[in-house]
Amino acid sequence: MWKFLAAMAGLVVLVGAQRLKPDFGLLSDEEIYYINHVAKTTWRAGQNFHPKDQLHIKRILGVPLKEHQLLINAKLPLKVFDNKIKEKDLPTDFDPRTQWPHCPSLQEVRDQGDCGSCWAFGAVESMTDRVCIKSQGKTQFHFSAEELLSCCRQCGDGCEGGYPSEAWLFFQHEGIVSGGQYNSSQGCQPYEVPACDHHVVGHLQPCSKKIMPTPRCKKTCEPGYNKTFEDDKRYGAKSYHIRGETNIMQELVSNGPVEAAFTVYSDFPQYKSGVYQHTTGSALGGHAVKLMGYGVENGTKYWLVANSWNTDWGDKGFFKILRGRDECGIESQIVAGDPKL
Repeated sequence: MWKFLAAMAGLVVLVGAQRLKPDFGLLSDEEIYYINHVAKTTWRAGQNFHPKDQLHIKRILGVPLKEHQLLINAKLPLKVFDNKIKEKDLPTDFDPRTQWPHCPSLQEVRDQGDCGSCWAFGAVESMTDRVCIKSQGKTQFHFSAEELLSCCRQCGDGCEGGYPSEAWLFFQHEGIVSGGQYNSSQGCQPYEVPACDHHVVGHLQPCSKKIMPTPRCKKTCEPGYNKTFEDDKRYGAKSYHIRGETNIMQELVSNGPVEAAFTVYSDFPQYKSGVYQHTTGSALGGHAVKLMGYGVENGTKYWLVANSWNTDWGDKGFFKILRGRDECGIESQIVAGDPKL
């Protein structure tokens, strides 16, 4: 232990001199110790994944960030509020789960399984919430990650990754049917990729040792479902992207959750609580999530986010990330859209 602490002290001096982030490798106990006891940061780390799950973590990061940024700029208009307001006129804290209690999907944490389908999950989760919010709770429609993942050819490569911007354009032009989580028999097309035990302490079957194949695209609903595939589809009215902290806050307050993409560093999978900010390690890949609210914790501004790694990860499946500094690029790649009712 004394040798370890001495190494820590030397590393801190070196990092301070070179202004670099220390790198302990992926899923190391040394990284957890450093974050919790040395770094004096705004969040707490812990073991979420088994140390042997390094390849699994990289597989479930499914957004090529550079290409996605180009697509956003080329294909989605920038939303500009006609009635733009100042940050001081917005709520200091905003949690949509309390703002719209008639929308149970806001409480939900989905599971993408062993598939790089985060780009599809961040989209359908936000779409589901937005339909409920816009209808004032009258329409509860659980959009299918299955159809978006398997049928959106322009979105990318299915379980090997895709583009959130294209997911929203697919919603607008092609529509998406309903569908619940794996093994739920809910909706037209429930998710077919098995939920799996990503985590050290879990209750599901272990995740596989290789990425799951993308399910085959089908234009039919489950047997016994009471609508045809075409009759079940719902569409988006328009799609757009948003920039700037205050604009994102106003969008959340006015219309509900958005989809965000960001760079995942090796410390992020170890998140347990608090306001995450990149503290250690190198970049692993791009990830998409549902950004849903914001607030201030112990003087630190944050975004409230739902992940798609089931409720055993992080803070019951949710996390907070530093707000106002484009932490890990999360404020640079925000996409959303208005649903048709």
